[in-house]
Amino acid sequence: MGRFRRSLAATAMAAGLLAGAAATTARSQELNVALFGGSFAENVRTCVAEPFQRATGARVNFVLGNSVQNAARLRATRGRPDVDIAYMDLQVAVQAKNEGLLDQVDAARLTNLPDIYPSAVDPDRRWIGFMYSSTAIAYNPRELRNPPQAWADLWSPSLRGKLAIGDITATSGQHFLIAAARINGGSVENVEPGFRAIRDLRPHVVTLYTQADQVVQLIERGDIAAAVWFSDRVGAAARSGVPVAVVFPREGAVGILPTFSIPIGARSKALAEQYMDRALGAEAQRCFAERQFAGPTNRRVELPDELARLVPYRESVERMYFPPPEIVARSLPAWTERWNREIAR
Repeated sequence: MGRFRRSLAATAMAAGLLAGAAATTARSQELNVALFGGSFAENVRTCVAEPFQRATGARVNFVLGNSVQNAARLRATRGRPDVDIAYMDLQVAVQAKNEGLLDQVDAARLTNLPDIYPSAVDPDRRWIGFMYSSTAIAYNPRELRNPPQAWADLWSPSLRGKLAIGDITATSGQHFLIAAARINGGSVENVEPGFRAIRDLRPHVVTLYTQADQVVQLIERGDIAAAVWFSDRVGAAARSGVPVAVVFPREGAVGILPTFSIPIGARSKALAEQYMDRALGAEAQRCFAERQFAGPTNRRVELPDELARLVPYRESVERMYFPPPEIVARSLPAWTERWNREIAR
């Protein structure tokens, strides 16, 4: 009996030492996350990063950039990335996957994965969508009493010198090119009509923004009255007091599935998977929906009716136009080269 008690005590002590060592390891770990800036980063910090830090003791560091910039970072550091997680919109993530930059997520480590809509999960688990959004029309209701109701309205003479659009490096710029092509008889596979239309519009555009929150400053300064922008950013900005509202164009808003991925060679892959699992949980998803006006990809999330009307949610997700990411990813290099030659010059 004495030997048994001593053995039991030794086992308990060993377990305690292992648990302590694990906790010490977590506390000593850092997670570097490349993500979008502005209010997006602030809301990720509140809903995901800070609760994750409290739960694990690990430190989360943000590295800010848009989708194209984050993918470029992974290319530049291939196999030895300086970030453990990269946030990218779907078409950019697909391109990064095709280039062999993204690792496979271990499904066993993501307890919330079964609750995620299938459309938000890469079959190979190289990327996972954490929210739904859309590219739509933002406007200042103090400046425009009759805001544009369709994509075609952005070519109205009344908006000359009052409009901002995204650069091709921003997802909104890519989506506007696709929308311009579609309303002029083209498609995502034939963007020639879109380039012609935007080339005609360009002299009347105030700026081609590269970071989403530049639009907030432009509206607040009175530099613009309308912009091609993201519906989630509109909601977050309006709640903070910015005079901005959103119109979902008659021809259809362009759906967005922002994703996150773990690059091959990440130093803290297991910790990164823990972070992703927390971000996909119902609590974090509802928090992010309320703060960022983002549609949840976790089907178990329940939203209040008022919020549900403002974000892509359940049946409304099915009504948006989602460009085929493989086509966008394959076409983006050529689009970028032509855009820089004809639009950005």
